[in-house]
Amino acid sequence: MNPQLKEKILAVMQSGVDREESTGFFRVALGLYYLSGLMTKETLDFKQLDRDFNRFIYHTIGKGHSITSILQYMSGEKVVKVVESKRFLKAFGEHCTEVPLENIPFLLGLNLGVAKDISGIDVRGPVADYIERQRQLREEADAS
Repeated sequence: MNPQLKEKILAVMQSGVDREESTGFFRVALGLYYLSGLMTKETLDFKQLDRDFNRFIYHTIGKGHSITSILQYMSGEKVVKVVESKRFLKAFGEHCTEVPLENIPFLLGLNLGVAKDISGIDVRGPVADYIERQRQLREEADAS
């Protein structure tokens, strides 16, 4: 993780109005960057990648959190509140231009698919509903 990426994620985090919201913003911004980084043809060193992310997570929000827990958070109901937050979308859109806002539903879907493959969890629920709503909105916008 380079210093510029860390600064961008922290800038999004600082857009939260309280500790809970700021932590949610941090988790989602970081998780979206992590997931978007998987979309490459290059071979990834997951051990090193996870170590870098985990170190940043530990230094920012403390022990008990990891990239694994952030990806779990992103497959749960709380992530929907964050990705539907106007403050989050504004901050993420301004600071994290490498991950376009329109990619958020795809990345959340990618995360759900991986979670299903690893743990066998049922992917139906609030996150899948959010992804479906976004797909419908995109189709309606494309039709007009």
